[in-house]
Amino acid sequence: MTKKHSIFIEWGDTDAAGIVFFPNFYKWMDESTHALFREMGLSTAYLMKEKNIGLPILEAHCEFISALYFEDSVVVETQLEVLKPKVIKLNHRFTCEGKIVAEGYTVRCWTSFGDVPKAIRMPQQIEDLLIQNGLLAAK
Repeated sequence: MTKKHSIFIEWGDTDAAGIVFFPNFYKWMDESTHALFREMGLSTAYLMKEKNIGLPILEAHCEFISALYFEDSVVVETQLEVLKPKVIKLNHRFTCEGKIVAEGYTVRCWTSFGDVPKAIRMPQQIEDLLIQNGLLAAK
């Protein structure tokens, strides 16, 4: 499953020259990840509020191929690459007018936020959703 997340570049996303400020790519990778889970019917906000579970980022990387500018429209395609019991890796591709402008990834860990944050196994509810959406083979 690939989730496409569209973004319209606003002036506040850019530097004084109208070029997208690089930290925004990391913000958009995060937004696209949350959109992927919402599309599967699972809000990460719900997990945090109701289950005290989150997916903090352990690692993030982005390669910038060409610039984006004020009022460009960009599509972020997010796809699950690695799925382990406690860790997931998502690839993110940024395109503008059909041209790849950046590519990156994020590595996240299922985490329980009790007294001390602790890595946990992926909850069964989420595993079931991943199977239903074709991201994980049934056991």
